[in-house]
Amino acid sequence: MRRVNCVSYFSGFDYDNNLKIQVNNMNCKLEIIGFNIESCIAAQEAGANRIELCVGPGEGGTTPSYAFIKAAREKLQIDLYVMIRPRGGDFLYSDNDFEIMKNDVAICKELGCNGIVTGILTADGKVDKNRCRQLIEIAYPLEATFHRAFDRVADPFEALEDIIELGFERILTSGLKSKAMDSLDLLSKLITQSDERIIIMPGSSVTAENIITIAESTGATELHSSATFSEESKMEYKNAEINETLNHVTVNKEAVKKMADLLKDYSLKLEK
Repeated sequence: MRRVNCVSYFSGFDYDNNLKIQVNNMNCKLEIIGFNIESCIAAQEAGANRIELCVGPGEGGTTPSYAFIKAAREKLQIDLYVMIRPRGGDFLYSDNDFEIMKNDVAICKELGCNGIVTGILTADGKVDKNRCRQLIEIAYPLEATFHRAFDRVADPFEALEDIIELGFERILTSGLKSKAMDSLDLLSKLITQSDERIIIMPGSSVTAENIITIAESTGATELHSSATFSEESKMEYKNAEINETLNHVTVNKEAVKKMADLLKDYSLKLEK
């Protein structure tokens, strides 16, 4: 069984707040969602450390195309993790869905990605260890993040242990609530229980206004943000008979830069 190499990770302790701190060489990391190639490039230029590549923002992110993955890998020097999720909705997949997921993992490996982002649950809200293990084995030596399927589990502490056992590198979670800011206590408890064995990465509505509060309150040193806005269409001709917006979701480069700069300053603070 593959095990996560956490040798470079160790924990500090904030004695004033009785808080365990995840630390990777005191260097906080920012992961940004890339819904299109322009967003990926802009996020890299703004200082993001890693891209979570996906499409379908309205569905919470689904697997991007072969060509999109290939283009992102060619244009990015930072880490590239690809969403393995064949459809929106729940995380209980059919056999046909699962076959697609396995093939998509193989494609990510073929194209030289750094990791995958995935998660499968059983009908009763547990981690589907059998299927997740198969994806991990296909992906090796790529790393793997267990995504926000975690926020739909029945018991987060049991799920945490299952995910650690499977060999995932990190868990992306909002602490089982809609926004990470609303679940700081649970996120902190998950980091404490993880005890250097896995990275807990808060995400969902993480912005420049709250990213340091989340980091300080939970002990997290990896954070995830979409940093998106709706960009208006540049089409000059628009069919007024069709009542549909032609806007698309893209990254706010200034917001990414602000968050990256804040985390750099916070990293320096942790070193003292």
